[in-house]
Amino acid sequence: MPTGSGIDALPDEVLHHILGFLEAHESVRTCVLARRWRHLWKSATGLRVVAGNDEFLGSVGKLCNFMDSLLRLRAGSPLYTCDLRVTSFGQSVSNCLFEDDHSLLCLVSTWFWHDVKCQVRVLRLNAFSTDHFKLAPILPLDKRLVDSRHLTRLELAGIVLNRRLLDFSNCPSLEHLEFRNCCSNSDGDSRLCICAPSLVSLLLDDIWGMIPMLESIPSLVKAVVTTEDCYESCTKEDCNCEFCGNSYSIGDDTGSNGCVLLKGLSGAKDLALVSGPETFIFKKDLRWCPVFILEKLTLELSSKEPRQQRERKGILRPMEGSAAILEHLKIIEVRCDVVDERICKLTLFLCAFHIRLSLN
Repeated sequence: MPTGSGIDALPDEVLHHILGFLEAHESVRTCVLARRWRHLWKSATGLRVVAGNDEFLGSVGKLCNFMDSLLRLRAGSPLYTCDLRVTSFGQSVSNCLFEDDHSLLCLVSTWFWHDVKCQVRVLRLNAFSTDHFKLAPILPLDKRLVDSRHLTRLELAGIVLNRRLLDFSNCPSLEHLEFRNCCSNSDGDSRLCICAPSLVSLLLDDIWGMIPMLESIPSLVKAVVTTEDCYESCTKEDCNCEFCGNSYSIGDDTGSNGCVLLKGLSGAKDLALVSGPETFIFKKDLRWCPVFILEKLTLELSSKEPRQQRERKGILRPMEGSAAILEHLKIIEVRCDVVDERICKLTLFLCAFHIRLSLN
């Protein structure tokens, strides 16, 4: 071990790990501490950049210059974790910097693919603009495959998705995948498809556009899917969307009427599905009678009716019944604002399998 005391007594490998917990500009500043520290930051195992809304460097130009120098001097040193958060620098959605500055769009995409090449294991990219009411997906990444044998977790927010980006067949170690507030950029009426055969957990939250289809995920344990903001909804009054013509018209020639989500989720043991009252994607999928082997099922049902004073929360506990359904299922949780006709129908359905409903 090197001479000295305190943190200076630690080997370089440990210091590289410690520096990875600092934000990038703070890590770089350690180069002035002593001669030994001059180049340690170049091999930090973590890269964390939080920029925008007067944070970090405060301007687009400074951010671009800093990142260009940072990545060039790191020279492709391996990364364990990379966390990139780039916002609109305080500008409104209607005048967002990403709409006005194509060069920055290209640079953020370049930073993302550079990190993939650095054998990163945990990669987070959060790119969005905000007008204090909602987040808007604004960043399209280059249309290429994510080819990495090292990537284990990928979290994307504010990204415009494309067909090649969702193909993770060349990522055998990818176990955790999250998409938040992303836009599914379909090619015409052709639905995008997520291929990630090694996933253990999946989160799809607030996907704009057509919900991507899921291929079979045999290793999946936990999944959370929210479809409230997708475009696949019906606003017709008194419409039974289970048989609505709109629910048949989505998709492409290779599987337009196939099971979009539930077939790919059927292997999950812990599954949460959140849908708005006008969204029909789950009703459409249920026509294919997918088979689930669940230990826990959470159903969250929102309502158009005014919220009652007290939120109802029901717990369904399996009693005696069909062995095929109840062999693994330990608990079903139903969350709803009001007890409406849907809850009554659900209760009657579950009673056929001797599942008891209790309202707290």
